[in-house]
Amino acid sequence: MNKASAGHFFEDFSLGQVLSHATARTITEADNSIYIALTGSRYSLYCNHEFAEQLGYKKPPIDNILLFQIAFGKTVNDISLNAVANLGYAEVEFIEPVFVGDTITVVSEVIGLKENSNGKTGIVYVHSKAMNQQGYLVLSWKRWVMVNKRQEGMQNTFAVQPQLSSSVSFESLPTPQSLTLSGYDNRLSGESFRLNDYDKGEWIDHIDGLTIDDSEHTMATKLYQNNAKVHFNHHQMASSTHKQRLVYGGHIISICRSISHNGLANAQWVAAINAGSHLNPSFAGDTIYAATQVVKTADLGAGFGAMRLRTLGYKNNSWKALRPQFEKAVSEKSKLHDDFVLDIDYTVLIPV
Repeated sequence: MNKASAGHFFEDFSLGQVLSHATARTITEADNSIYIALTGSRYSLYCNHEFAEQLGYKKPPIDNILLFQIAFGKTVNDISLNAVANLGYAEVEFIEPVFVGDTITVVSEVIGLKENSNGKTGIVYVHSKAMNQQGYLVLSWKRWVMVNKRQEGMQNTFAVQPQLSSSVSFESLPTPQSLTLSGYDNRLSGESFRLNDYDKGEWIDHIDGLTIDDSEHTMATKLYQNNAKVHFNHHQMASSTHKQRLVYGGHIISICRSISHNGLANAQWVAAINAGSHLNPSFAGDTIYAATQVVKTADLGAGFGAMRLRTLGYKNNSWKALRPQFEKAVSEKSKLHDDFVLDIDYTVLIPV
């Protein structure tokens, strides 16, 4: 008997199944440094000790999106090793900050299952939770993924699709302990724009682009310990429809978040991801750009503001060229241009 695991196929999942993911991860300073090297992230809270102290911390926390990537990576071997695609996210809540030296453990529950009519794949819905070494919940998220079947054919499994919230309300946003904005210094953040400088409905073209090198997206996938075949195995992907590996969609999220610093430098803390979809694949050599719309704003008190944002990531194009097509597609409820790779709806905390 071969002791190596081939991962879970659709038939291996059952409703209510709990998966305790192996290889808990202790966060190191190197993780943070490599993440900055791979994404160019410039948010001051995560790389400036002086700034972090002004905001109530003895040392910088790690970037929330890096936490998400590391925690997500824990789930891949049990959930999406045999995935065709990760389809979406909902109800992602960043509850407490995580620091260098913390150890992250992740557990997931299967909350939905649905066979696809092609008889080759099915969709698995999971609710994943990440805890630190003290057992405190630091991150919670739901996602759904299309997974290959071990054997083709319909099982006629009763479909269960969970009711997922379209957003995390401003009233229930988790505000991390110790975080204070009373000593916030725009000189250290890089921009002067605060909550009241943004208008509902306005678009921000972040201008900057980042080209994905083959070695960089490979290293990012390894950093997150994400061993999904579609990102990890060129030999197998060479015979696929795309003839090459796909860039991990989470890495596209990281790139778009980093690019959005230009225009949103004071949106330091990602509090929640309301929804997210990977629209089209990205490959090595693509240049990623992003544009963000301000969907909603609110003053939460105590110096905290909240902004719900919609960021569109796109490749090898310009916002000037794509915006008319986007607006037409929205009005006609039609498909977005193939150059759009990410549509993510998230909420940030920002000083008033």
